[in-house]
Amino acid sequence: MNNVTNILLVEDNPADARLIEEVLKDTNANNKLHVVKDGVDAMNFLYKKEEFSDAPRPDIILLDLNLPRKDGREVLKEVKENEELKSIPIVILTTSSANEDIIKTYNNHANYYITKPVDFDQFLKVINAIEDFWLNIVRLP
Repeated sequence: MNNVTNILLVEDNPADARLIEEVLKDTNANNKLHVVKDGVDAMNFLYKKEEFSDAPRPDIILLDLNLPRKDGREVLKEVKENEELKSIPIVILTTSSANEDIIKTYNNHANYYITKPVDFDQFLKVINAIEDFWLNIVRLP
């Protein structure tokens, strides 16, 4: 029996979060998706603070960049500078296609940068591709 793969989704758009949740739920029962809506809650989840005191360590983080309270760029930098957290793979999943964002996130050790497609079917394909690659092909730490 496979272990559960804990996925932390940091996404402030409820429609995108719900769609990702549905796709992952439909395809693999061994995934446990944890959703937070901003960068402050993401860091609280990772540091097991406040209401996240029982949070599991995520096996992978899907991170939006444009978040309230604490921006995804700050979350990425903080996670990758932390000795205990830096080995967690981070996939940037954002609407930004700005070259500056792409360069900065890779310089801060993001594992992949994906611009969210506007088209619904393409969005589903992207989520399925992320799941297939990161949860079925790659061996996570």
